[in-house]
Amino acid sequence: MAEPSFSVNGAALKLLLLGGQKSGKSRQAELLARQWLQQGAGYTASLIATGTAYDDEMKARIARHQSDRAARVPQLATVEAPRDVAQAIAACSGPQHLLIIDCLTLWLTNWLMPAPELEKNQASTHNWQAQQALFLGAIERAPGPVILVSNEIGLGVIPMGREVRAFVDALGVLNQQTAAVCNRVTLMAAGLPLHMK
Repeated sequence: MAEPSFSVNGAALKLLLLGGQKSGKSRQAELLARQWLQQGAGYTASLIATGTAYDDEMKARIARHQSDRAARVPQLATVEAPRDVAQAIAACSGPQHLLIIDCLTLWLTNWLMPAPELEKNQASTHNWQAQQALFLGAIERAPGPVILVSNEIGLGVIPMGREVRAFVDALGVLNQQTAAVCNRVTLMAAGLPLHMK
C-alpha cells in the first residue's frame, strides 16, 4: 500500500470509509491510524465509538472489537459517544490528533431507533436534524484528520417495514452529506479499497 497522505490540497484529511458489514472498513481505519502514529511521538489518535452494549451479543461484539483494536493499534485511545459525536469531534480534534468515528450507522441507530436506556437518558429537546448539522460542521472545522466509518446498506433488497425503509433512506442521506464535506471517499469491498473521491 502506498504511503497515505493525511492532507489534501493543504487541508487535513477528511475520509469517509463506506462498505458492507465485514468489508474491512474498521481495519482500514485502524491501519491508517497506525501509520499516522508511526510518524513520531507528537502524533496521537482516538477512536470515537458510537456502539452501545444493549444486549449480550452486542456486549461480546464490543469487547471483541476493543481487544482486537488494542492488539493492532495499542496507542489508539477510545472515547465513547453514542449520541454526541459532534461534541466529541470538537473536544478531541487537533492538528496532530487523528480521529476515527466508528460508526455512523450505529450513531444513526442511537438517534432514530435508540435502545431504551439511551432513550430515557437523553433530553427530548435534541433532534436528529440538529445533531446531523452539528456533526457536519464539526467535521469541516476539525483541525486534524478525521476518518469516518459507515455502512453502505442501500444496495440490496428494499426492506418491507416502514421504519426500516426510513432508516435506510436516512443513512443514505447521511452518507451523501458526509461525503460532501469529506475530501476523500473510499468504498471497501472484500478488504480492498476503491477510491471514489
